[in-house]
Amino acid sequence: MTHKHSHHPHGHKPAGERKQVFTKNFRWRLPAGQTEVPHKIEVAGTFSDWKKIEMKREVSGGWQVALHDIPGNRTHHYMFFADGKPVRDEHCDGLAIPADAKEEHLAIVTPRGPRVFMLFSQTK
Repeated sequence: MTHKHSHHPHGHKPAGERKQVFTKNFRWRLPAGQTEVPHKIEVAGTFSDWKKIEMKREVSGGWQVALHDIPGNRTHHYMFFADGKPVRDEHCDGLAIPADAKEEHLAIVTPRGPRVFMLFSQTK
């Protein structure tokens, strides 16, 4: 006899169905020609509920942070911020139209309107 409905409290899946997550190394560098060095670089996105996460200055001159346990099976939106202002990520997976007013408020301005960066899921 098989049961069609599983009775897992709070929607938890059986141990064999682990949640797919991945790690992403975010990196940012000063754009060519820009000489004013920001005090703080941060990243925020749908993977952090848009909470800003400070990036560490590297000896090479860029900034970097490794974020772990990013939920897989979806495309995330994110932004980089230099001293609180949105800045471009030259290595993003693409640009997306903001999903809501919160994202639009954090977006960069492009000739085609406000845009946020896309991060494609990297789970296998």
